[in-house]
Amino acid sequence: MSEQRKTLEERQKMTDLERLRHSAAHVLATAILRIWPDAQFAAGPPVENGFYYDLELEHRISPDDFPAIEAEMKKVIKENQVFEKIVVTREEAIEMAKRGRLAALSDRPAPSKFKLDIIESIPENEEISFYKNGDFIDLCAGPHVMRTGNIGAFKLTSVASAYYKGDERNPQLQRVYGTAFKTKAELEAYFAMLEEAKKRDHRRLGKELELFTFDDDIGPGLPLWLPKGAVLIEELEKLAKETEFAAGYQRVRTPHVARENLYLTSGHLPYYADSMFPPMVLPDESGRTAPERREKLRALLPGEDPSKLSDESLDALLAELDKLAEERHGDRFYLKAMNCPHHHKIFAAVPRSYKELPLRLAEYGTCYRYEQSGELFGLMRVRSMQMNDAHIYCTEEQFEEEFMAVNEMYLKYFRIFGIEKYLMRFSTHDPARLGEKYVNQPELWIKTEKMVRDVLVKSGINFVEVPNEGAFYGPKIDVQVWSAIGREFTIATNQVDFAVPARFGLTYRTRDNTEATPLCIHRAPLGTHERFIGFLIEHYAGNFPLWLSPIQVRLLPIGDDSRLVDYARSIQNELLAAGIRAELDASSDKINGKVQRAEKDRVHTMLVVGHRDVDAGAVSVRVHGKGNLGAKPRNEVIAEILHAVKHRLPNTP
Repeated sequence: MSEQRKTLEERQKMTDLERLRHSAAHVLATAILRIWPDAQFAAGPPVENGFYYDLELEHRISPDDFPAIEAEMKKVIKENQVFEKIVVTREEAIEMAKRGRLAALSDRPAPSKFKLDIIESIPENEEISFYKNGDFIDLCAGPHVMRTGNIGAFKLTSVASAYYKGDERNPQLQRVYGTAFKTKAELEAYFAMLEEAKKRDHRRLGKELELFTFDDDIGPGLPLWLPKGAVLIEELEKLAKETEFAAGYQRVRTPHVARENLYLTSGHLPYYADSMFPPMVLPDESGRTAPERREKLRALLPGEDPSKLSDESLDALLAELDKLAEERHGDRFYLKAMNCPHHHKIFAAVPRSYKELPLRLAEYGTCYRYEQSGELFGLMRVRSMQMNDAHIYCTEEQFEEEFMAVNEMYLKYFRIFGIEKYLMRFSTHDPARLGEKYVNQPELWIKTEKMVRDVLVKSGINFVEVPNEGAFYGPKIDVQVWSAIGREFTIATNQVDFAVPARFGLTYRTRDNTEATPLCIHRAPLGTHERFIGFLIEHYAGNFPLWLSPIQVRLLPIGDDSRLVDYARSIQNELLAAGIRAELDASSDKINGKVQRAEKDRVHTMLVVGHRDVDAGAVSVRVHGKGNLGAKPRNEVIAEILHAVKHRLPNTP
């Protein structure tokens, strides 16, 4: 898969921090060339959380080289070199590249081969420019900070291998990563966050807490949910179902596979083919046997000599072949990669009236995406996912209210999970790419984008507008949230579809008895349960609130005396009868050992039972990570637990 080159417009929209990091990449290249003058450089862009530069070099750079490179970078920054833009002709650029002068400190015997290739990819009508700092000159469209001295604090972070332009058919290069911030304090805070993120890594905690596992015999990207992990999924599903039921959603179910024709009609296949599992080709299901198919064709052949076939016979034969091909074409089945087309078919299953709209269809369908092996990452990128999905079919007049209600649902979930920082990334289309990346209906693009924008503004919701990242069928919103330690995640999406319902011929009878096509709102506030749980594990550091905790309560008798155990078991049974996940540790271990084990298992609430507690009809309450909260009457504790679970309170009893 090739890496897409940024447009000049996209470059000019770089943030100040991105400009700083882009400049730091050029300083990195300057430093490497001072140490290894024969290095050949490809691209060096800013990226999320830092920057990198790809290079070809006989010497294998390792973290052991970082101190020397960083020392040279500090010298370049101290020299306070000016970043100077130089506009050149295509011929001048090629001549410089042939002299080896691009991405170099001087002319060199070998040409700047990667730069020559990049020059060829620049559109004819696009300006070609160099950026110069000190002796370093590189092919670059910018932008940069004014001087190297404007680069604040930086640090090299890692080195990896990467194919040129991301294509495995191209040479494999070394990719040196780094990051940069305006101040040293920001840099230190970033690395402190990374250290905390390591402790909260959902892959490590998922294994430690026995939530999920991956197995080679099952396959990469296909998580197995262990009992404690299944609790998390069931609690999220329960939350969503309750919320959706109250909001008037109707639940549906669809199969895991479907014919290829479904995805051709919806238009998904051309855009999603690379991320869909290969089709399963099944035996012909048209109803004709093979002998019948052969006899049908023979009947169309008037003689043994093909030259004697009439035009009519040829046309008939070709028509029959086309028909047979279509029949066969329909016998290619794909694993479901999205729920949308299936829900459209449910809408189309019965005649619809305006009185039924808005029609809200929800499903917890399992979807499958053939993510590339290099893109798989714990629960965040998987090949099998449970989608908190729904589609709202509505009129244009109903759109604002429905879209606002969806946004309110997102905000409700943020409050429940203690998500304080969020951002809605509103993605629009690129008019220049209509008919290529986006359905070619310019008026509907403008209309629906305005509708979404107006709702976002009216809602007062925190959003940013991003061009050229919409879905192929309409504008979309990606929901960005930040965990408790400040890491950004994309957890959900919300989209408007004005194109696909028409492709399926979806209509409803209007008030004046005419036919109209509904708008469709795609929404998935909890995204996939896999990704959302991965986020929650980090967000809570595995210390889930009481309502979500796989083990909510554990009873800990001080010893194995039958009087204590029986009392603790009676509390456990009362909690179990109320739907609370309660366990009893009736072992003969000392109480300190029981408490330590419960803390290790991240049991939310521990109820310690001693003889005094039995006599008083009480329990001593401990909460994971908070210690002993003292003794309380058992009925009061049970009531507090039930209240906290029922209302999904973030705090403890």
